[in-house]
Amino acid sequence: MGLKDNVVYDKSYQFAIRTVKLFKYLQEEHKEFVLSKQLLRSGTAIGALIREGHYAQSRADFVNKLSIALKEANETDYWIDLLKDTGYLTEVMHQSIKQDIDEIIALLVSIIKSSKGHS
Repeated sequence: MGLKDNVVYDKSYQFAIRTVKLFKYLQEEHKEFVLSKQLLRSGTAIGALIREGHYAQSRADFVNKLSIALKEANETDYWIDLLKDTGYLTEVMHQSIKQDIDEIIALLVSIIKSSKGHS
């Protein structure tokens, strides 16, 4: 189920790197340890699940892995909004990372829909 050269594969990996850096920033600069840990877990899970999907055993397995990645992406979106609304992220920081997660969500929705259509 070739995702290796896919945009969502690359974007999710870059997003995971960005999430790790944001996690470190929140812990070092704001001494925030609870929300940042939730963000780290869900934000890095997206790419891991997409990578698992690349090695799926069937189309159904592929759709399942990407559906779980989509759930993690939506959870990550929640933590990003909460971090902004509680004052940990500036508006500029929020808009920047929000754009990234919105793109990943849109890509995942599109891939899942088209994959289900070919089953």
